[in-house]
Amino acid sequence: MTTAPVSVTAAMLAIGDELLSGRTKDKNIGHLADVLTLSGIDLKEVRIVADEQDAIVEALNALRSRYDYVFTSGGIGPTHDDITADAVSAAFGVPCVHEAEAMRMLADMYRARDMEFTEARQRMARLPQGAAHIANPVSTAPGFNIGNVYVMAGVPQVFQAMVHNVVPHLKTGVKLLSQSVASPYGEGDIGTALGEVQKNHPETSIGSYPKYDGQRFSTEIVVRARDAAVLHAAAQAVSDMLEQIGREKAAAST
Repeated sequence: MTTAPVSVTAAMLAIGDELLSGRTKDKNIGHLADVLTLSGIDLKEVRIVADEQDAIVEALNALRSRYDYVFTSGGIGPTHDDITADAVSAAFGVPCVHEAEAMRMLADMYRARDMEFTEARQRMARLPQGAAHIANPVSTAPGFNIGNVYVMAGVPQVFQAMVHNVVPHLKTGVKLLSQSVASPYGEGDIGTALGEVQKNHPETSIGSYPKYDGQRFSTEIVVRARDAAVLHAAAQAVSDMLEQIGREKAAAST
């Protein structure tokens, strides 16, 4: 029987001048992170780059050599600045071509809508030679997969549809479990002791998230691990730590 790898890693490359200028607020990073986490794939890095081929190629080559999967968003539309297909082709050292099946699909779609299949619209049929389609049930123009790279649209509705078509076919790791522990103390009170708990439970990842209710600080502590017993042991250690801090504060006030 084949067992799942403990960890499968991924990165995301979001492409577009509009993201860096603030004109477009990204909605795709959070969605991808949610879907991958639920699927047992660890999103380890996200980069945002401009519509510049050299920048895209440099980032893509760095990410695809480091992680199991790379997902990109943006830059596969019909306008002059939609250069993702060209950049991915350059990164892989293959020609960017008008792929026959993509041309047919788009031609049929525009014909059915009584719209001209213009040269600009034909740009959406350009893929790296040898790439496979990622289905686009929203607007037909396909994304594509080459190597460990999955290239998808930037429009959130289309991006999400493509992600849900891709992820079920990927290898996944052991899913990350999590348990929250509420701390009535701020990070300044618990930081040193929490660091000791983390050091004593190296197979876990422990995060602290401060809160402020207008009067006092508190902290949500989240323990993450892939083994339930390891998770519960670390969460218990966090609870014990908080009780100890409470006893010390009570003793200091008397």
